[in-house]
Amino acid sequence: MTTQKRLAALLLIAALLVSVAACTKTPAPPNTGPGEEVSDPNAGGPQPPVTQTAKELKNWVTYLTTVNEMETFNILYSQNNKELQVLTNCIDPLITHDSYGNMIPAAAESWSTEDNGKTWTFQIRPGIKWVDYQGNPMADLVASDWLYGLEWVLNFHKNEAKNTSMPTEMIQGAAEYYNYTKELPEDEGKALGLDTFLTMVGIEARDEHTLVYTCLAPMPYFPTLATYNCLYPAAPALIEELGVDGFRACTYDNMWYTGPYTITTFVAENEKVLTKNPNYWDESCKRFDTVTYKMVESADVAFQMYQAGQLDHVDLTESNLTTIYNNERHELHNNLAEARPTKYSYQIHLCYDKNLEDGVTPDDNWNKAVANEAFRLAWYYGLDATNYLSRTNFINPQKCANYTYTMNNLVSFSDGTEYTARVRELLGINPDGQSFARLDAEKAQAYKAQAMEELAAQGVTFPVQADYYISGSSQTALDTANVLKQIFTDCLGDDFCVLNICTYISSIANEVRNPKKASFYINGWGADYGDPQNYLGQETYGEDNAYYSDAYSKINDATDPQLIDTYRQYTQMVNEAAAIVDDMDARYEAYAQAEVYMIEHALVIPWYKNVAWQVTHANDYSKIYALYGCQTNRFVNWETSEDAYTTAEYDAFAAAYETGAKQ
Repeated sequence: MTTQKRLAALLLIAALLVSVAACTKTPAPPNTGPGEEVSDPNAGGPQPPVTQTAKELKNWVTYLTTVNEMETFNILYSQNNKELQVLTNCIDPLITHDSYGNMIPAAAESWSTEDNGKTWTFQIRPGIKWVDYQGNPMADLVASDWLYGLEWVLNFHKNEAKNTSMPTEMIQGAAEYYNYTKELPEDEGKALGLDTFLTMVGIEARDEHTLVYTCLAPMPYFPTLATYNCLYPAAPALIEELGVDGFRACTYDNMWYTGPYTITTFVAENEKVLTKNPNYWDESCKRFDTVTYKMVESADVAFQMYQAGQLDHVDLTESNLTTIYNNERHELHNNLAEARPTKYSYQIHLCYDKNLEDGVTPDDNWNKAVANEAFRLAWYYGLDATNYLSRTNFINPQKCANYTYTMNNLVSFSDGTEYTARVRELLGINPDGQSFARLDAEKAQAYKAQAMEELAAQGVTFPVQADYYISGSSQTALDTANVLKQIFTDCLGDDFCVLNICTYISSIANEVRNPKKASFYINGWGADYGDPQNYLGQETYGEDNAYYSDAYSKINDATDPQLIDTYRQYTQMVNEAAAIVDDMDARYEAYAQAEVYMIEHALVIPWYKNVAWQVTHANDYSKIYALYGCQTNRFVNWETSEDAYTTAEYDAFAAAYETGAKQ
């Protein structure tokens, strides 16, 4: 953006602030702009105009619910946002993003390809230090550290198949090395260094600052993967110091850091504190002195803490938003701000191999019912999500409506058609913003009747019991579950299916997922890199690195032949799309066809997107924003204010951001 354009944009903000402030006090929902997909990996892109505030915050205090407590500090091992939102501040990736989603340099100061994307060269920035949690330098960060990182990820016995799906689909020899280590005895796999790895896998460190990846085929989107933790480095000296088991189970005070912050305090389910890394390479980067996470039991507790001045931001529950919105005299009425959409697409994930409450005995009644396609399609066409969406955004509930598995604005065709718009076109869904667009009561009733007839012949008894698990300590989760239960009653009828609200104590993985006690989950996925494969590949059949198939749907344990055939057909379509690397339009079209097949057979059921309302001291439009990767969680270059921002200010931020996007 030119100096003249920046000045014009700043003047626009000032004008907007004056004009909006003169309007009614009832907050009007701002029109937020989506993240922008940029084809040129070296394009820095425009930056949003920054307003001037009286005083910015030096320390940021935010919160997480206790059910989202970290389970690992090893960034190579984590596949969950509850860890990555913290750890992405602790270790730098090769590439990060700006506030418009453009890729910009991080640990790699440049990247390039000379053969249309078959090989990619990253120039590692000199002078970056590994430091301990107190900021003391421990070693230089060099190109070979990425070799150790990738070997760790691909070694089955070191990383237990975590984060392998992306590199095995893209990097030459990665799948072969993963399979090789998987066949080794555990002690031999853990003892492996780089010797065999370098003979098999397409990665090399040509010198201390030159890192080269060789892809399976030309992959123009490969740099988008370089923002994600599967391609993060590992310090060989730390692995040697801690040992393989110790490195995998590293803690905040024995791990090493290269990022803008270190973790200086961690009290499980209570508090964690990030402190500015005194030896961070980017001295021009604006950072907080500290970032403190308070662990809370619920969003209602967080709201009370915000009101008491103990937090700098809070997402609003339905009840809190309603109270504030409908009372013009409420102290926060003029501070309501609609947040930008998160990168997560949420679905109903059905479990195809469920056990009863004992966690051992198969739930035959449920397993037969969910394997029946008509049963699933009755849910797909019959369940109206509107009241559920209102739990997040009662002002604009249909902004949260989701009709695809892939999150919108991830990629686009060469003619500008956004990928999920094409999926919706193929599905015949045309949202009007007023109602949940895929509802079809006539189809739902027909599929319900068909399912009851077919399943009764198999000995299934009605109503089918659907067990849905929530945290027993969260009133917000209980309130939402009760809304969901009523939706099932109103839309499908208690003669067909009854939702049972069940609770777990502390770990949904150990208490629910592993013993396979839930009938379904409502969970989301955010892309790790800029390609539909990262969504659709999580649901494929017969692959142990397909996250949702393995951890949630348990489809690989299912026995119904017709269901398995449907999953195999879907998997074949995904694999055929993945094989198209020379024509991105053809690739995206093939993925769109596979996604439509998944949805039309209701293998999963798209449900919602998160577009919440908040009160905050941070300008969302100044933050990193991307629809893939984990960089949006970095506390860098934020604009903040000691006073909470107003609705008028957020409207102006959105307008200025859109102006910047058009420069």
